[in-house]
Amino acid sequence: MQTSRKFNKVAAAVILGLGGGALVTNLLPPARALDTPPPARIEMSVPDFSALVQQNAAAVVNVSVSGKSAPTLTGLPFAVPDDDPDNPFGEFFKRFPQPSMPQSGRAMPIQGLGSGFIISADGHLITNRHVVDGADKITVKLNDKREFPAKVIGSDAQSDIALLKIEAHDLPTVTIGDVGSLKVGQWVFAIGAPFGLERTATKGIVSALGRSLPNDTYVPFIQTDVPINPGNSGGPLFDLTGKVVGINSQIFSRSGGYMGLSFAIPVNVAMDVVAQLKAEGHVTRGWIGVTLQEVTQDLARSFNLEQPRGALVAEVNATGPAAKAGLKAGDIIIAYAEKPVQDSADLPPLVGATKPGASRTLTVIREGKTQELTVTLGQLPDKDRKEQLADNAPNESGPRLNIAVGDVPDGQGVLVQQVGPGAAAEAGVKSGDILLSLNNRPIKDAAQLRQLVKDLPRGKRVPLLVKRAGGALYLAVAIPAADKQPG
Repeated sequence: MQTSRKFNKVAAAVILGLGGGALVTNLLPPARALDTPPPARIEMSVPDFSALVQQNAAAVVNVSVSGKSAPTLTGLPFAVPDDDPDNPFGEFFKRFPQPSMPQSGRAMPIQGLGSGFIISADGHLITNRHVVDGADKITVKLNDKREFPAKVIGSDAQSDIALLKIEAHDLPTVTIGDVGSLKVGQWVFAIGAPFGLERTATKGIVSALGRSLPNDTYVPFIQTDVPINPGNSGGPLFDLTGKVVGINSQIFSRSGGYMGLSFAIPVNVAMDVVAQLKAEGHVTRGWIGVTLQEVTQDLARSFNLEQPRGALVAEVNATGPAAKAGLKAGDIIIAYAEKPVQDSADLPPLVGATKPGASRTLTVIREGKTQELTVTLGQLPDKDRKEQLADNAPNESGPRLNIAVGDVPDGQGVLVQQVGPGAAAEAGVKSGDILLSLNNRPIKDAAQLRQLVKDLPRGKRVPLLVKRAGGALYLAVAIPAADKQPG
């Protein structure tokens, strides 16, 4: 009987242990070497953000805008469905200043809400460009509920930064932090007005650094899991010292709300933009004129690399700085100004941060051998400055299409990169079009296009053959009798 009781106790212990494994583990401890110490225990706790929020809340503002929208679908800032469900970036990284508006045949009134933060006691503050873009009226509401009209000192499309000014004095300000000290896994927090709920604080960790997003190649985003929602856009991201390290700008969402991925513009990028907007009213960036491609494992093998690294040059602008420096398609850039380039996303921010006219060294792998090239940077065309568009005319007295173009690899036509006001725009030319012929003469490259434009008859209409969306169509371009020079 005693033996049976012992067996039953053991059996009961084993049976009870099947649920969570605790009793079974106690019965059968894992084998461990006698001299091996137990693993060190890392003590972790969630920090108290209350003092930091109280310290910085007064410098965070609400930005409300009003105006009229164009009769398009641009009033839908998030939750745009994607045709390809397997493409995680297909529905874009959503920006979120405005509620959606119904589409109609006329301009519709719009209202939007975002956030911002004060950087100087005399009323300068930062928000996102997309928060205030197209607004007729901008109102800034302070933490103490005072409201001020704001004017835009300047904005930059590439970084999505806008600098505003309100007429006020002795305002509380934030302290600018050091992005270089950020680490993945570090605590950060945000203050803003999600869904219009003012003075809301949310926290999370840095989940990635230097993230490159579609159409935002010049900003190495800070990725976090801080809950960010519509209304947070343009607000500050703080570190645990209470200093601003980023500007909350974008989310990835299938629902229109937060889904665990938020993206902030590094504050060092923002402050460089602000300095240029204050001094010049616009931002200039370096440009070398290449199309880059990620080096995959298969491509690395095809180029006889031991492992994938660097930025693969897929195309070189025939008249750009890179071509003049001797860079070729198939080169793999592994360093820029002695700074390593591990991925293709690493290079554009480095180039963009360099002043036009400066010379830098490119370290490239070509046919298995490493060599260095010196490139003198040009200036990246600014999306907001039509006077920087290529004229495609040899002199100021010639006709002007006011478009920026680049050569295509097969030498059949030119790719339209930007379209400014002028004859081409009026004819219906769009960015992404490939121009095949002008006035019934084939276009091989940008240099030939400039010559064709020079010879166009004044005051006449000429046919322009365009390749678009896999098809071709003719557009009639009216060449003016005289060109209006940019003001």
